Amino acid sequence: MSAQTPPRLLDLAGRCLLRADGLDFSALESLPTELFLPLFLEAFGGYRTKTLKAMVQTWPFVRLPLGALIDLPHVGPLQAMLEALDVLLAQKVRSRRCKLWVLDLRSTGQNFWSMWSGASSYGCSSSEMAAVAEPRSTTKQPSTPLKVFLDLCLKKRTLDNFLTYLLRWVEQRKSSIHLCCKKLAIVSMPMDNIVKVLSMVQLDCIQEVQVSCTWNLPTLATFAPFLGEMSHLQRLRLSHAHVSAFKKQEHDHLVHVTSQFRRLGHLRDLHLESPSFLEGCLDQMLRCLKSPLDSLSITKCGLTESDLTHLCQSPDISQLKSLDLSGVTMTDFRPELLQVLLEKVAATMQELDFDVCGITDSQLEAFLPALSRCSQLRSFSLCGNVLSTAGVEKLLRHTAVLPCLRQERYPAPQETYRPRGVLLEARLAQLRAQLLEILRDLGRPRIIWISLSPCPRCGEAGCHHMEPVIYSCPAPA
Repeated sequence: MSAQTPPRLLDLAGRCLLRADGLDFSALESLPTELFLPLFLEAFGGYRTKTLKAMVQTWPFVRLPLGALIDLPHVGPLQAMLEALDVLLAQKVRSRRCKLWVLDLRSTGQNFWSMWSGASSYGCSSSEMAAVAEPRSTTKQPSTPLKVFLDLCLKKRTLDNFLTYLLRWVEQRKSSIHLCCKKLAIVSMPMDNIVKVLSMVQLDCIQEVQVSCTWNLPTLATFAPFLGEMSHLQRLRLSHAHVSAFKKQEHDHLVHVTSQFRRLGHLRDLHLESPSFLEGCLDQMLRCLKSPLDSLSITKCGLTESDLTHLCQSPDISQLKSLDLSGVTMTDFRPELLQVLLEKVAATMQELDFDVCGITDSQLEAFLPALSRCSQLRSFSLCGNVLSTAGVEKLLRHTAVLPCLRQERYPAPQETYRPRGVLLEARLAQLRAQLLEILRDLGRPRIIWISLSPCPRCGEAGCHHMEPVIYSCPAPA
């Protein structure tokens, strides 16, 4: 039996302190930093509320990352900590050692606590030492509000107990509390509840928004003013917003929504899934963009040829690194449009998705020269399009010059199907052998994924369930 490691003197000292009925405030003022966090963890695990409240009032760090400790659906532990903060906020004069101005309820901070858990050395970094208040004297309470950070995911019809309790606590202390949220996700919640939550949040703190609700345009217009207040928003993902009948009132709603983009000067990633309201009106949104995008995704919707023309002409796509137009049917668009689009983004494009766009051989041939100049391209997908074997061969030869390309997903050519779309297994095997021979002729190691349409497993128009075609250069003799 292996000998157990004896407890350290620091651990024993902390346990002795916790055995007391309550910690004397002056004892916490002089408590070494090496003991402070381990003692807090012990008190938190043992639910010693008096000790926790005393320690919050002398917290020697700017940030208290409670989200890594609290099981957020349960109100009890949070309630005790908020009561401790009430005592702190009510103080006209607080301990100079107390540096606490950020309560973090996000699921972060594990490294902060693990360093003090006893599993590693008790030495602390210079940045953490800088956050510790060395002087022991007192000072007047600064006017800076306490910031409470929380990632919000609104996915129920009613607010849960935790969020209800927290919002009530914040609302009663508006002058001294700022509720900050960097990531906001809305999955399923009535708009009146969404409005209630967002009215409590510092909207200019939000950096990422994901909306996965089936909203009509009037509902989206109700949300739009809140969106416009998110002045530091960097990523916006919006799914399934639709119009029932495009009348003048719907157009007014669209203007109200797109005009908010003028206020989003930090927006870099824009992802719109099934935005039926954009058909024929894409230029209206593009005119409102304030800065070049890094990533643009407009998928599973109808766009007009005029929409694509405006996209090609927009100055805000000149620095795109990622473009996804999957599910936008372009069969009847002029072939040169995609050529102009790729020429515009050739210097920066890294990820390109044209899945299920109805792209034909003539369109492919038109944009292949521009595609071969996308020197930064890493991922390219054309699954679910209508191409011939000759078209796929031309595609392989043009993309062979791209030095960074690592993920290639292409459709099985039309010759591998019967007229009614029945797969010809023998023809598919022949195609794979033919593609491998082309890769061998090109002499560069590559992995090509060929997808069937529809997928025999999931029925999707394009899939990645096929075994890849792999060519590895033979080792030199």
